[in-house]
Amino acid sequence: MNTQFRKGIIEMCVLALISKKDMYGYEIVQSIAAYTDINEGTVYPILRRLTTEEYFVTYLKESTIGPARKYYHITEKGRAYLASLKGDWLDFSKMVDDILKDV
Repeated sequence: MNTQFRKGIIEMCVLALISKKDMYGYEIVQSIAAYTDINEGTVYPILRRLTTEEYFVTYLKESTIGPARKYYHITEKGRAYLASLKGDWLDFSKMVDDILKDV
């Protein structure tokens, strides 16, 4: 799969996961890894960029096993961006399904 295309899909998945509940980085990686091969080197740059672009805010929360964890919380701007990406994805996937249905 094309690397840029995959990163865009992973970005949308990160936004979707965090829209359901606040999560920390490794938890996000593990959630996506349940579906596909992924590593932290893919997810953390996406988290940094989405935070810089104000789609997420972060906060620290103490952990019972180790240092405090940085949690990500989606902003209203992030929810709007996710809705836009989801709409694009649904339109795109419908188009692909339509093209492939008779093959």
